[in-house]
Amino acid sequence: MDDQAGSNKTQNAGWFPKGRSGNPKGRPRGSGKRMSSAFEVLLEKTLTVTMGNKTREVSAEEALQERTFKDALAGKRMAVKEVLKWIMAYEEWQAQNAPRPPRKSLPYLSSPDPDNADEALLLLGIADHNPERADPDVIWPRAQLLLEPWATQLALRRRREPLERRDYEEVQRCTRDPDSLIWPD
Repeated sequence: MDDQAGSNKTQNAGWFPKGRSGNPKGRPRGSGKRMSSAFEVLLEKTLTVTMGNKTREVSAEEALQERTFKDALAGKRMAVKEVLKWIMAYEEWQAQNAPRPPRKSLPYLSSPDPDNADEALLLLGIADHNPERADPDVIWPRAQLLLEPWATQLALRRRREPLERRDYEEVQRCTRDPDSLIWPD
């Protein structure tokens, strides 16, 4: 069969061979700009608006927005929808572009005095002064306190692992009445 059979195409003398441009100088300058629509041309115009005894120049776009806003306030549904779109677009823009307020830093308050916790333990009744170390002639570097049995008992109930021998002895040494404690298994 013939290669050209079934093909009605003939070679056009005006066609350029593959890889060669028919416009060697390229597109003319300024031909890429699209023409403005009639609506865009109207929006660029300015109008003179008189309100009371004041006159001012506004763009047609601003006048349309003002009219739409007034219609929305009057309860016209389409105007209300349009104003809501404006609000949502503004809020979206604000979320992306508005400056973030600076984070408020909280002051870090710490006390160099370790005895301040001792005062709280005494006020809450969690601990009491150790009578064995209450000698007024001896100055201890810190107040010597003993934990109340009820507070120690609550702490022992919360413990999940068994106590080691030295932990057992430490608890007894720091509790006011260690014999009243019920030890976990």
